[in-house]
Amino acid sequence: MSGGIFSYPLLAALAIALLVAAFTDLRRREIDNWLNAAIVLAAPLWWLAMGFGWLDMGFQIGLATVTFVFACILFATGQMGGGDVKLLSALALWFTPLSFAQLVVLMAVLGGGASVAMAAFNMKRVPGEMLRDGLAAVVALAWVWGAFAIVYSLATHRPLIDDGTVTAITALLQHAWAFALAGLMLVLIFTFGFFHIMKRQKSRLPIPYGIAIAAAGLWVLGEQTLSAARLAAQSG
Repeated sequence: MSGGIFSYPLLAALAIALLVAAFTDLRRREIDNWLNAAIVLAAPLWWLAMGFGWLDMGFQIGLATVTFVFACILFATGQMGGGDVKLLSALALWFTPLSFAQLVVLMAVLGGGASVAMAAFNMKRVPGEMLRDGLAAVVALAWVWGAFAIVYSLATHRPLIDDGTVTAITALLQHAWAFALAGLMLVLIFTFGFFHIMKRQKSRLPIPYGIAIAAAGLWVLGEQTLSAARLAAQSG
């Protein structure tokens, strides 16, 4: 089984599990325990299919343990749901550290962008705050655009900011104090916008990290893990 074609149905099963997780999280804001347990129990089969040794297996277990501890801290502070903690920790058993780091970055970008967009739509409009509402909307749009720009950069393997843009910014802000001033202004604008968005929330919204985790997992699964499985099958 080591290095064999058996890796492909395992990857297909994981992809289906991630789609189910995203659907249930979207529909009822829950990820079933049986689904997370199935992902965990299938991980040793993936290790055998990829030809992992005992050291490799132990490393994956260690990565999952560290992920679980940090995710529990996020759960304790209300930043992540219990099902999200279990799903992310289960996926750590399947991905190499480099691939898993990319998954976490994508999860944060997608989850953050979706959270800001949802919060902007959930704002309570107060008479006399049109200017503040407009600034908050601009901040939300800028954040979501930035999230999509990062995802696009990762998808196309292109730099987030091209050389021409960097040169233009450098020419516009030729002195260090100008860079510092521009950066300070952006921080103040974004801070004020986010504060206003959070202050005017009609109700507490759950952060859609389950969907973000599933989407990021599918992305990395198709881009990196499938290539690794192909190499293992060729060598098996």
